[in-house]
Amino acid sequence: MKCDVLIVGAGFSGAVLANKIASTGKKVILIDQRNHISGNCYDFIDENGILIHKYGPHIFHTNSEKVWNYLSQFTEWNYYFHTVLAHVDGKKIPVPFNLNSLYQVFPESYALKIEQLLLEKYGFGNKIPILKLLQTDDKDLKFLADFVYKNIFLGYNLKQWGVKPEEIDFSVSSRVPVFISKDDRYFQDIYQGIPSNGYTEIFNKMLNNSNIEILLETTFDEVKSKIQYEQLVYTGNIDKYFDYCFGELPYRSLEFEFQNHKTEYFQDVAQENYPNNYDYTRITEFKHLTNQNADTTTIGIEYPKPYVIGKNEPYYPIPSNENNEIYLKYLELANKLNGKVIFSGRLAEYKYYNMDQVIGVALQIFEKYFK
Repeated sequence: MKCDVLIVGAGFSGAVLANKIASTGKKVILIDQRNHISGNCYDFIDENGILIHKYGPHIFHTNSEKVWNYLSQFTEWNYYFHTVLAHVDGKKIPVPFNLNSLYQVFPESYALKIEQLLLEKYGFGNKIPILKLLQTDDKDLKFLADFVYKNIFLGYNLKQWGVKPEEIDFSVSSRVPVFISKDDRYFQDIYQGIPSNGYTEIFNKMLNNSNIEILLETTFDEVKSKIQYEQLVYTGNIDKYFDYCFGELPYRSLEFEFQNHKTEYFQDVAQENYPNNYDYTRITEFKHLTNQNADTTTIGIEYPKPYVIGKNEPYYPIPSNENNEIYLKYLELANKLNGKVIFSGRLAEYKYYNMDQVIGVALQIFEKYFK
């Protein structure tokens, strides 16, 4: 078999590059070890008629007009603003923790005092990372910071990442800040939505090109000596590509339990978090995302797990100083390949990207290496 570009992985990184490269007339072979395209964005209609996200909820949001316009070629949008409630002390409070959350967990007079202190010190509309708020000298703000850290961050991080918030890269711990606002939306990006016909339909349209051949249930090891190619795009674990010569990079995995309930709705919003109780981190109810009409509802319960080679799937890296030092050694090897092998995506770049960032990077790679 021959092609101009072999792409390993049919998630957003691989699919965007396959789409763009094939549009130039080059022959692309796209492989994936799973039995479907779309990577972790794969969605499908279950036996109860509910469109579900197999690998956890995916809410598209971006401030990049370029990325939004690119993806909009392949889908119409259901405009949707994500809200998340966390179970804390028997109440459901909005997260990121904001001024509305403040009044739900503290007496009104004390909440008003804290609100005034937050406004005076940080200003309305600003987002304060919890690790920064913990450094405050004000005793009342310190009390707030300790409460939010203990009840919102600590337990959730221990389950989600296997480490405390201060043990992972600041870029991760700052993703869910204390928001000095009454805006309950989880994201404040300009563009937000859910694909009208699901994510898998986007990938079907993106890869509908006679210059693209797709091989599913196929690993790179199985075909690397059988396919002749000019360039390789690799979206899998970078440490695996180099045979773990500097040791394994840690990744996190996930396990999902899906349940159908004979009721119109199971919970108040699409996502409810459980920071301190139970082994799972969150429950997603997909009808809130898709606006489907159905007599029953399907939920997904999410259990974080350590990634173990050969036993489960890697979902995302664990950024930390120690892990990044290992990654940089692999990156040095990657750079010596001078564009013959290109590494793209969460696993290959060891970065905790959002979907729009994955697409944006893939578009940049196309401009740099293939246009």
